[in-house]
Amino acid sequence: MHRSRNAKIIATLGPSSSSPAMIRALFDAGVDMFRLNFSHGQHDDHKKRLGAIRDVERDVGRPIGIMVDLQGPKLRVGTFAGGPILLNSGDRFRLDLEAAPGDSKRASLPHPEIFAALIPGTDLLLDDGKLRLEVLECGRGYAETRVKIGGRLSERKGVNVPGVILPLSPFTEKDRCDLNFGLEQGADWVALSFVQKAEDIAEARMLIGSRALIMAKLEKPAAIDNLDAIVALADGIMVARGDLGVELPPAQVPIIQRRIIRACRRSGKPVVVATQMLESMTTSPVATRAEASDVATAVYEGSDAVMLSAESASGKFPREAVAMMDSIIRGVEGDVDFHAPTNERDAKFRASHADAICSALRLVAGLVLAKATVAYTRSGSTSMRAARERPAAPILSLTPLLATARQLTPVWGIHSVVVENEITDEASMTSLACDAALAGGFGKHGDNIVIVAGVPFGVSGTTNLLRVATLSAAPPN
Repeated sequence: MHRSRNAKIIATLGPSSSSPAMIRALFDAGVDMFRLNFSHGQHDDHKKRLGAIRDVERDVGRPIGIMVDLQGPKLRVGTFAGGPILLNSGDRFRLDLEAAPGDSKRASLPHPEIFAALIPGTDLLLDDGKLRLEVLECGRGYAETRVKIGGRLSERKGVNVPGVILPLSPFTEKDRCDLNFGLEQGADWVALSFVQKAEDIAEARMLIGSRALIMAKLEKPAAIDNLDAIVALADGIMVARGDLGVELPPAQVPIIQRRIIRACRRSGKPVVVATQMLESMTTSPVATRAEASDVATAVYEGSDAVMLSAESASGKFPREAVAMMDSIIRGVEGDVDFHAPTNERDAKFRASHADAICSALRLVAGLVLAKATVAYTRSGSTSMRAARERPAAPILSLTPLLATARQLTPVWGIHSVVVENEITDEASMTSLACDAALAGGFGKHGDNIVIVAGVPFGVSGTTNLLRVATLSAAPPN
């Protein structure tokens, strides 16, 4: 019923992993949540994959999470009349709103929002940072630049504007259409691209409501400047190292990754580390030592989940990539010197009653050598608070809501079980917890478990009860 590890695995589905057989193979290899990348594929493609995931879920009797990843605004140069151009360092190059095809002297940049935010001295990055331009002069609808780092530039290549908050909504018309489709299909999480500030999360919340949880992708330097405010409003955070590595020096990315993870740990928000974790496995059946170290570092730092992108979506060895990630995580967590990072509270942190109960959960579980900790939850908050404390014993999350069980799949250490009956008193709570722990193989007769719940039962946000119970053998028929 449960994995032999705490950190979770998210895998992206794509051309290499769309068949029901491959989706089942990826789950068997260790996937806890699947990502549907709406930058690629049509709605019909995603609908088929979604249906296949739910079929696997029914077959295995274990909740599987689904995250839809919205494309967000893509900033690109226009076309070129004679094909790709060559820009040399020191050249002057103009960008403007004119729709005419470009040449070696100018190009169309059909994004007035960029020109509105530019000032002289701003750098523009083209084609994933391979080319760099410095703005010399700019105005409404144009920018005169000097080429700082030249190279070959072909049409429709991406544009990054590091260090500038662009007056853009993270939702394009395509994103709104994709979002409605994903929510109608029952997505559990929505990954929001191009997040720059807390207001972007508030806008997403108005559109999504309570139908799904929001995963904020941090891939802009502006988002790092607003880190604490974004973490406070989002349900989870993704360290999206692709564009982040374009707009920042590579040496800064590991430092920022650690900073983001620590901020999420303080707030008890799940955090996912993503992009190029096992990149070489798109073409090779084995990972490099550097990639293994990259995944291991994310686990050592306390990440809730690690994610595969091209490796599982379009690579030649999707199942092997998942198995490799599973092996690395289990290796790290089996290290005798590994200690799951506990909650990092600063002086400003004010613990609620629920925080106090879940902090006590970790301590008591250690003292009584509990084989499992059990959290009753409707909204998922109790289980997330328990995960925040990183108890040594597995977290068995019991909920009457399948949607909640699915939403908890990327959260560290949580093993969700959907229970048919609502608990009504402490005795039924204890009995159900013991039965679930025994049925799931979390312990045997005589073992201790520690239970947290809220009274009155069935009311979200009331975590205030902790109990130690001893597993008893089932009575004979």
